Amino acid sequence: MKGVSLLLAIIVLASGCISHSGGDERMKLEVGSVFHDGSYIPKKFTCDGEDINPPLYLAHIPGDAKSIAIIVDDPDAPIGTFTHWIAWNIPPIEEIPEGIPKRGTVDRPVKMIQGRNDFGRIGYGGPCPPRGKAHHYHFKVYVLDTTLSLPPGAGRKDLERAMKGHVIEWGELVGLYERK
Repeated sequence: MKGVSLLLAIIVLASGCISHSGGDERMKLEVGSVFHDGSYIPKKFTCDGEDINPPLYLAHIPGDAKSIAIIVDDPDAPIGTFTHWIAWNIPPIEEIPEGIPKRGTVDRPVKMIQGRNDFGRIGYGGPCPPRGKAHHYHFKVYVLDTTLSLPPGAGRKDLERAMKGHVIEWGELVGLYERK
């Protein structure tokens, strides 16, 4: 009997570790834009156009949300996953408008702090893949139970570390872009 109790305790502890080790996010947040999931991103939002961020529309933000964070990346990049945009401390709003200024701290049209992308610049850097096949651009939006103490210009790894354990929900929109 003692062995069974010990085995049950180990199973309960192990299952608790599994469910909380990086798995504190629930994907329920709906993310939309001017393009549909799995469709092509309009040229305006790429390096071949105006190179501004597309608008993001969010639905089902939970009431206990304190802030929103964004990570946009391209896992198809030849050098490995390439980060195009990171932003955080966005108030829990249903629309992040297009054309956010490329500054570390932004007050208008919406408050946020932005970090350095893999182009080495602050703010959004649009899709700009090498000529050839289409790349997939993941617009990941995280709803957090806190605001983050990160300085403007921080990197993706800093953002991911700061978000750990604070993600309430998240959602993703994937767009395609190719240069011919």
